[in-house]
Amino acid sequence: MSRGTRAVIDLSALQHNFRRVKTFAPQSKVLAVVKADGYGSGAVQVAQALADADGFGVATFAEAVTLRQAGITQPILLMEGVLDPCELQQAAQQRFEVVIHQDWQLQMLLDTAIAAPLVVWLKVDTGMHRLGLPPQRVLDVWDSLRTSAKVSALRLMSHLACADEIDHPLNTSQRDTFATLAKSTGARTCSFANSAGIVRGEPFHYQWVRPGIMLYGATPVNEASAAELNLKPVMQLESSVIAKSVVPAGQTVGYGATWKASHDTPVAVVAIGYGDGYPRHVSKDAFVLIGGKRCPLVGRVSMDMLTVDISAVPDAPINAPVILWGNGLPVEQVARWAGTINYELLCQVTDRVQRVYQAH
Repeated sequence: MSRGTRAVIDLSALQHNFRRVKTFAPQSKVLAVVKADGYGSGAVQVAQALADADGFGVATFAEAVTLRQAGITQPILLMEGVLDPCELQQAAQQRFEVVIHQDWQLQMLLDTAIAAPLVVWLKVDTGMHRLGLPPQRVLDVWDSLRTSAKVSALRLMSHLACADEIDHPLNTSQRDTFATLAKSTGARTCSFANSAGIVRGEPFHYQWVRPGIMLYGATPVNEASAAELNLKPVMQLESSVIAKSVVPAGQTVGYGATWKASHDTPVAVVAIGYGDGYPRHVSKDAFVLIGGKRCPLVGRVSMDMLTVDISAVPDAPINAPVILWGNGLPVEQVARWAGTINYELLCQVTDRVQRVYQAH
C-alpha cells in the first residue's frame, strides 16, 4: 500500500495565477521567481508551464544552471548576483543576467575577462537594508557600468521590505526613493515590485514585475486572502490514513502525552510529519480535511506521522485521503497555526514527498 504522501501540483492553477499577475500589471514584463525549487513546486516544471513568462528569477547559480539544462531559453536572472570570477565567466557563457548589489561585484566585473557582455541589473537599497548599494553610490556606479563594454544592457532594481502591510510608511519612502533614482539615472528598464508590490498598484510596477508567492496561489498581503485576490492554490499537500483506533477516555496520544481523551475518541494516524515538511509546532486549533470534514490534530506531530480526531468521519477507511493544505484549507491557515508564513511551509516540503503534476 502506498504511503499516499504527495504534493499535487496544479499547473493550470499556476497559469491562472500568472494571468492574474498580468491583470494587476498589464504593462509590465514578468520575471517569474522560481527560486527554492519553485517554492517547493519544482522549478523546472513551473518554468516549463510558464511559457509566457518573459524571464525567470533564481537565487543561486546552481538553480540557473538547472533551468538551462532543462531547456529553458528565456532570460534567467541571478538575483544575488555572482560570487566569484568563475561564476561570472559561466554566467556570460550561459547568457544569465546578473544583479550587482555590492562594490566588490562591480570591481569583479570590470576586472574579469568574459566571453560576451552581460545584462546587468544594478540593485539599490531603498530602505530594506539587505542587498543593494546605498542611493548616494548609485549614480557613480551606474556611470561605470553604462560605459563598460562588458555590459550589454543596464537596468535598475530594488526590493520592497514591508509591502505586505498596506499602510506601512516604508512603502511610500521606498517608492519615492526608487522613483527619484530611476529618474536621475535615466534608467529605461526598472523593476521594483514583488508579489505584494504588484498588488499595491501601478506606482510600483515599472517595466518588469517579479511575482513569487502569488504565482503559487498564496496571498502576498495581510489584508486579503488568496481567494479574495482570485489566486488558486498550486500545491495541495496530501497523505492518507494508515491506522485507526478508539482511544479510551482518560488515555493520551503521542509523544509527551500532551493530549488526553475526554471521552472515547476515534483517532486516525496520518502518514505525514515534520520529516515531510508539515510543521511540528501547530496550535490546538489545527485540523486536516478528511472527506471534506475538519479533523482536529491530537497529540504532537512526529517525524513521520500525525494523529487526528476523526469523530466527524468515524467511518473513514484505511487509505482515506487527507488534505493537509490546499483546496478548502489554505496554506496561510496552516502557517498561522504554526506561527510562520506561507512561504516557509511551501519551501520546506521535503524531497521524500512525491510531486505529482496535473494540468486540466
